[in-house]
Amino acid sequence: MPQLVLIIDDEPDIRELLGITLKRMNIDSYCAEDLAVARTLLSQHKFDLCLTDMKLPDGDGVEFVDEMQMNFPQIPIAVITAHGSMDSAIQALKYGAFDFLTKPIDLNTLRTVVQSALKARLKKDTKKQMIIGVSKVMQDLQKKIEKVAHSQAPIYISGESGTGKELVANMIHDYGPRADKPFIPINCGAIPSDLMESELFGHKKGSFTGALTDKGGLFQAADGGTLFLDEIAELPQHMQVKLLRAIQEKVIRPVGSQNEIKVDVRILSATNYDLSERVKQKMFRQDLFYRINVIELKIPPLRERTNDILLLADHILDAMVQVSGNKKQELSDDVKKLLESYQFPGNVRELENILERAVTLCSNNIISLEDIQLSEPVKKVVSNNAALDSVLDDIEKQKIIEALEKTRWNKTAAAKLLGISFRALRYRLEKLGLN
Repeated sequence: MPQLVLIIDDEPDIRELLGITLKRMNIDSYCAEDLAVARTLLSQHKFDLCLTDMKLPDGDGVEFVDEMQMNFPQIPIAVITAHGSMDSAIQALKYGAFDFLTKPIDLNTLRTVVQSALKARLKKDTKKQMIIGVSKVMQDLQKKIEKVAHSQAPIYISGESGTGKELVANMIHDYGPRADKPFIPINCGAIPSDLMESELFGHKKGSFTGALTDKGGLFQAADGGTLFLDEIAELPQHMQVKLLRAIQEKVIRPVGSQNEIKVDVRILSATNYDLSERVKQKMFRQDLFYRINVIELKIPPLRERTNDILLLADHILDAMVQVSGNKKQELSDDVKKLLESYQFPGNVRELENILERAVTLCSNNIISLEDIQLSEPVKKVVSNNAALDSVLDDIEKQKIIEALEKTRWNKTAAAKLLGISFRALRYRLEKLGLN
């Protein structure tokens, strides 16, 4: 099926230029002269990309980017701006725009932006299937996903970092009755504690310093759909109480508002911590744990399903071909044996990273042992003669990697999780060769 782009601009010449350029790239498009027409088209078609002018007759581009992130977060959006309006373009990027173009539009730049956005969208979509495996434990998980997807019960997804918890959450959403509604993932460990309430529930203009306009929260963005609370163990105590009420009562109250708003959201949550242990340690509310853990899905680590490793590797290589358009590279027999014997402390995410590096380093169509770079396993046997500094560096490196993976490589959030400054983390990354 041809890819489809939505073009929004009040200048007919610009719309025609963009449409012709996309057609020559074998990409279909629909044009809208204002936001009202654009919203109608969005309700009628499934778009792969949106190109919008920043100044429109019935609205502002930055506000529309925010609206798109709330209602159509799966659609990349690139903004078009005049040279004198760069500040607004940068603001649009902060609100989630993929990229921006300046007028007069350079067609080579336009093609690059469009290709990059569509590749990013394709890569995101192909990753959804990587949770599937031939092992019995994964086939059983697949059956459970199909079964629980049609219920409305909250589901708790447990598993080590990199096992694919967000992919499972995506599948539950896609298989269920809310599939045509938004799927909104939130990394609870990456949002500063003082902004958490505003991010989840929204705020009213003037409710705190910097609240220049009313803003809807992520609960409202997910209304009718699914809210995925990743790393829920990182949720601050004061927010655990408010989240519990939102789930129980199905209402939220934006910061600074006296009125409650009804929301219809299915809650999925996940963490690589043992939540029951956190409950015992009084770090996580027991009543909230019972509320989100109506059904638990456990994802096994990759080392416990070794017969899935080569299947996953082949799928990842296929996905890379779809994104890059290059010829597929195959694994040598030695590489296959190595991967099947490796423990994969970073699970499927680590397998992806290993293969991405290998494809980059490989000089022909066969990936050999020379192209494979493995990280150190989590459990490492240390020689009695090993230097103390070397042992401590290994421990420090592993802790930093774990923190980065928990925060999806957000260095500011990782530093906070480790209890060190951003500057200290940056120094350690350089010292340990992790940059």
